[in-house]
Amino acid sequence: MLVKDILLNNRISFSFEFFPPKDEPGWEYLFANISDLMPLKPAYVSVTYGAGGSTRDRTHKLIVRIQQETNLTVVSHLTCVGSNRVETGEILRSYAASGIKNILALRGDPPKGQTDFVQPQDGFAHAADLVSFIKKGFPQMGIGVAGFPEGHPATPNRLLEMDYLKAKVDAGADYIVTQLFFDNRDFYDFRDRCALAGITVPIIAGLMPITTKSGMVRMAELAAGARIPASLLRGLDRARSDEQVEKVGVHWTTEQVRDLLDNEVRGIHFYTLNHSRQALDIYQTLGVEDSLQLGA
Repeated sequence: MLVKDILLNNRISFSFEFFPPKDEPGWEYLFANISDLMPLKPAYVSVTYGAGGSTRDRTHKLIVRIQQETNLTVVSHLTCVGSNRVETGEILRSYAASGIKNILALRGDPPKGQTDFVQPQDGFAHAADLVSFIKKGFPQMGIGVAGFPEGHPATPNRLLEMDYLKAKVDAGADYIVTQLFFDNRDFYDFRDRCALAGITVPIIAGLMPITTKSGMVRMAELAAGARIPASLLRGLDRARSDEQVEKVGVHWTTEQVRDLLDNEVRGIHFYTLNHSRQALDIYQTLGVEDSLQLGA
């Protein structure tokens, strides 16, 4: 099923993101966690694509296995990094042959050891170019793109940033999934600025609970310097163990979800880091059993 149809037919969608494991124990651990999340009836799940396309084969292996072993709708990430147009076309044809109908089109992060994005020869300079390529060559596929409530790290001009986002939507994107954020006011401001720019596609909020202090530091780096509010930092500072840190982080994210639901968010996308426990805790605290009940 196309994600755009899921969004059309449901007032709110709830989804989860995974990444391809590096070894066999990681695969078994991931599928155990996917099994734990199945009762929550997610609208879809997505699979990441490593910097520079470094996990391309494992990404394809994971989405095909999810496609074959579950009834979940799967979205595969695809980036502009490391592939020209011919190679990208081959990847998309392989996905289509495997029954994959949804792509999250991203510019992508540079490979390890490289600080700046370099356009591949005969490749794509921007995510909007990739969206246009998919839309023209594979019109049967659904396309999502990324949004940045706190600003794109490569575009300090927030007005220009919105122009770039609208270009992705105008090229054929069906919906927007945001980078993670910890202050809902940033999301609401982003949503309002999208409306002012004439962007009308659904905007899905991306959330990730903080579970360890070391993870918080890595998260801030990976999420382009995600702003962590002082009130959250105070709560984390009071925690004396990773178990207490996780409780604070899950409570904070749960309150974000509650507030987003109260303010008519179109969807919530959980960045799981291949773990299920935090999402399960959030659902239990909200007093619901599955995503359909949350979206009722």
